Formats: sequence, C-alpha cells, structure tokens
Amino acid sequence: MIATRAEALARLDRFLPHAGRDYASNRNYDRGPADRANVSVLSPYVRARLVTEDEVLRAVLERHSPSAAEKFVQEVLWRTYWKGWLESRPIVWDRYRHDLAAAYAHVEERGDRAVAYGEAVAGTTGIGAFDAWARELVAEGYLHNHARMWFASVWIFTLRLPWELGADFFMRHLLCGDPAANTLSWRWVAGLQTKGKTYLATRENIRRYTDGRLDPGTHIATRADAIAGPAYGPGRLPELAFGCASDVPTMLLLHDDDLGVDSLDLDGVDVRATVGFEAVAGRSPREMSPGVTAFVREALGDALERAPHGDATTIVRAGDSTTTASALADRALACGARRIVAPFAPVGPVATALRDLRTPLEARGIALETFGRRYDATVWPYATRGFFNLKDKIPSVLVTLGALSKRGGTSS
Repeated sequence: MIATRAEALARLDRFLPHAGRDYASNRNYDRGPADRANVSVLSPYVRARLVTEDEVLRAVLERHSPSAAEKFVQEVLWRTYWKGWLESRPIVWDRYRHDLAAAYAHVEERGDRAVAYGEAVAGTTGIGAFDAWARELVAEGYLHNHARMWFASVWIFTLRLPWELGADFFMRHLLCGDPAANTLSWRWVAGLQTKGKTYLATRENIRRYTDGRLDPGTHIATRADAIAGPAYGPGRLPELAFGCASDVPTMLLLHDDDLGVDSLDLDGVDVRATVGFEAVAGRSPREMSPGVTAFVREALGDALERAPHGDATTIVRAGDSTTTASALADRALACGARRIVAPFAPVGPVATALRDLRTPLEARGIALETFGRRYDATVWPYATRGFFNLKDKIPSVLVTLGALSKRGGTSS
C-alpha cells in the first residue's frame, strides 16, 4: 500500500458511496485480496492518522444519514474504544508483553510446539482456510476483520497455540498493527476480554462469508472454552494536555502513532524544526515484516514533507534511550529549540520509548512534552467499560465532535 495522506484521502473518497447501507449489508464478506470493495481498507491509514478518525466520521456523515452509516461509524469507534480501554489499564499491555516472552520460551523448549508454531505462521497446517489467511497476511499486510477472528479462533482452539504468539504474528505483519485493537481483539476471541465469552469459528460461517472460496475442512474445533486469566477492573485515564505554550522555541516530533500533522493544534507555536521518530521495531520482540517497516517509514516521510520545517530525511529511530535522546537533543539544540513536543502516544511501544527519553533529554536541558487530541478526550471516557457504554452515547459523541448536527444527520 502507498503510505501517504493523499492515498488515504483517495481511498476514503472511493469508499464513501459504500459507507452506508451497502457496508452494513456486505461488510462481513471476505472475498479475498482481489476484491475489497465492500470494506474501506482504511485501517492502516487511520492507525497512523494519515487520515484521522474525526475526518472519516465527518466525511461519512456528510454523505449518509446516521442510521444508514451506523455500522461503519461503530467500526471506526471500536478502534477508539480499544485505545481508551487499554489507556486506562496499561498493565494489560505490560502483562501481554511479559507473557509473550514466556510463550516464545515455552515453544522453543518443546519441539512439538515449535513445529506447530512454525506450520501456523508458514501457512502449512493443512487447514485450508487458515493456511490461506496466514499466507495472505504475510504477503499483503492485511486481513479482512472477519478473517482475523476466524484465524484467531483456529489458532487458539484448534491448534492450541498461545494466543500471545498469534497476536504477535499479527503485530509483525499487519500494516494496521495497533497495540490496543490487536491485543484486546485476541483477548476477546480467547474469552479473556469479556469473561467467559469466546469466539468460535465454524466451517459453515467461513464457507458462507467467503462465498465458498475458502473451506477449513472438518478438523477445526467445535467448542471454545475460555482461557483463564486475571480480571482487570476499572482503570484511570490519563489527563490529556491540549496545545502548547507559544513562546518557547520548539522542535516538533512526529511518531508512527500520530502523523496527522495537518490537524495538530500548533497555532502560534514557534516550531523551528520537525523530526520523525520511528519506533516500529518495538511492536514485537521478533523481527518486523519488511512491509510494515517500509509502510511506517514512507508514512513518516510523507508527514515530514507536510510539517513545518520538516524534511523527510530527518527520522530518528528508537533504540537505546541515552543514544536516542542524544541524537534528538543535538537536533533540537542545533535549531535553537529548548523543548520537544509530540502528539500524545497511547499505550504501546511509542509511549514507552517517549517515557524513557524524558530523563536523558532533561539532562541535556531539553523538555519533552506531549499534547492530546480532543477526539480522544471526547470518546475515551466512555471506553472504560464495555463497548455498549460507548455505543449508547454515539449520537451525543458525534454532536460533541461536530460530526453530526443536533438535528441528527444529513442525507438518507
């Protein structure tokens, strides 16, 4: 995929006529990589905020009524819901990364498990549909949402592999690999996210919604017993700061969690330079897909070309915090900046890397600040419990965001 804002807007424009009742009727069908007309395939662009959730919602609701676009609007807000839920419970991400390391160690210690894992990621299990999805994911960097659930179900309940390894396989290969949406979706299939509620892939369902294109055969699990795990109660959302003081010479830091430079609140800020910050390698303890890495780097370059005093060649890659901080501080001091500001990064590798940079940057006399988006601050407070708590508030949320008039919509 072309990783630019122009491409994101073009894809959105092509999909808009289908974002209403067409989407509601056809969204569950996985017709394969040659025919994605029934879905938007915007997730890689929204994940990087080459096009923002706000922009997508506004565009869709200018074209369709709230009732016609209800399903698509909900899908956009599901991604925001996952982010808000995890943001209030960062321990879930930390626990996943800890258990992922243990799962890899366990698989490597047991030859039979190592073979089963190798067959799963290579798409050589003998389960036709599953193998097709594994190969498609590696080749395309994308899977239909329905296929992601089927794949996760077979991985967990038929192959009996640790869900964390499947989640990591997705993170290494999905162009839209997102710590919240990916981790929590795998937890949901496994019965960890909604306690005791699992998702079971069935042969009938797969054959129906692939129009008979794929068949898993008769050897997939017919029951899905929930995996045991700790319960996580209500958490606390961080307080998001908005905007920046305008009287401090600033270096803007764009990262792969938010490249929406066109819609950042930078009015009056004395931006002396813009630098890209790449933390894609932190998404997994294993090597990332070359396709994902290339997508992130192209997206960063595109954002830097649109940024104030930006240059597509000025990308610093996250590594040892002291070395990385030194490289950033040198660039900031060279342009006369006394602070670095960055869009808020939700729970995940970018947030971890930024946190680790604060102390060594301060040692060089450079403050690191982050600022949030009002979109997140509007939606996240409804995302600390189940999705239905947010679903009931969608009309009022859309009014608050300005995506919907108080009268309730535009066209039918």
